[in-house]
Amino acid sequence: MNYNFRLHRQQARMLIAGLSLLLTACASPGIAPVAELATARASIAQAERAGAMEAAPVELLTAREKLGKAEAAVREGRFDSARRLAEQAEADAELAERKARAAKAQAAAAELARSNDQLRKEIERKGRP
Repeated sequence: MNYNFRLHRQQARMLIAGLSLLLTACASPGIAPVAELATARASIAQAERAGAMEAAPVELLTAREKLGKAEAAVREGRFDSARRLAEQAEADAELAERKARAAKAQAAAAELARSNDQLRKEIERKGRP
């Protein structure tokens, strides 16, 4: 019985040590989300190149604002918050880019449809005696 008590006591100490280590790791500020910030910046730049300023200005502005908040959070040492905001900024930028590309594709499809209509009319006109 004395052996079991020591074994449980030793396991309890190991468990407490492990939990305190885990809590200490969670309480530390962590590592700055440098990669996430860089990815968000690149996504915003790509959305701008795709024409998001014209086709999806709200989403692009939201992405820029979240990136700014993420950068401020990094300066304040709130790395978890910064990481979350950078990931959200990236997602907003990707949405803006996709909307811009979709708008360009719709415009190209509409132009192609107009061109087809013109060709059809010209063929009909030439086909008449």
